[in-house]
Amino acid sequence: MTSPNNDGGAVLSHDLTDIADDVPGNAVELLIDEKVFGLRMVDTPEGRNKASVLINKMYSWRGYGTHTLSDDPNRVTLTSTHKGEVVGTLTLGLDSPMGILADQIFKDEIDAFRARGCKVCELTKLAFDPTVQSQALMASLFNLGIMYGRDVHGCSDLFIEVNPRHRRFYQQMLGFKQLGEPKSNPRVDAPACLLWVSFAYMSEQTALWGGKGKQAAGGERSLYPLFFSQREEAGIVNRLRDIN
Repeated sequence: MTSPNNDGGAVLSHDLTDIADDVPGNAVELLIDEKVFGLRMVDTPEGRNKASVLINKMYSWRGYGTHTLSDDPNRVTLTSTHKGEVVGTLTLGLDSPMGILADQIFKDEIDAFRARGCKVCELTKLAFDPTVQSQALMASLFNLGIMYGRDVHGCSDLFIEVNPRHRRFYQQMLGFKQLGEPKSNPRVDAPACLLWVSFAYMSEQTALWGGKGKQAAGGERSLYPLFFSQREEAGIVNRLRDIN
C-alpha cells in the first residue's frame, strides 16, 4: 500500500492493517523523499528530553524562555524522528479539573464550549526542525495528534494559542478560526491569539482530501491532502486504542 508522495504526500512503509513486528505499537513509520521517519507517542524521560531540546532550540531565539516536558497523564507528547533525532514535536493537552494551559488567559472563551458539553483539548509546544523542509511530515504529526485527541480521548474541540503573526498558517492550513482579540500571554511574555477548530470539521476535510497528496488535490492549499486516508487512519487508531 502506498499513498502519493511529491511532498506530495507521505508514503507509508507498511500497510497499517498488517504492520511489521519491529515497529512499536505507538509508532507509525513513514517514507518521505526516500527518508524514513518515525511518528510516535513519547513515554520515556529520554524521549521527553530529546523533544525538549528541539523545543528550546526553536523557542530560544524568539525569547520564549526554557521549556521542559514532564510526565503528566493529561499531556500527550508526540515526536517525529529521523535516524534517532527528533525533528518535530507537539503536545496534546487534555482537559482536567486543572483545565488546560490556554485557560490562563482565555478561560471565558473556552468555558463557553464546556458549557455546551464540548470536550476540549489543546495543542502546545509545537516545534519543527527547519532543516527538514517537509509539509508531509508536519501534516502527519498534526494528523497523529488529531487522532489521539478525537479518537483515543473522545475530544470534540481543539484549541491552540499562537502569536498573531502565525495565525494565518493555522487558519489556512488546518481551518482554525480566531476567537476574540489577542491578549498578552505571561508564559512567553508575548501576545497570543486563541484559535479553535472542531474535530468534526477536521474529519470532514480528511474524508475529502486525506491520502490524495498535494498534486492530486489540485488547488486545495490546506494540509489535509497530506493527511492519512480514512483507511490508514482507521488502522492507526485501532493500534493506538490497543495501547491506551
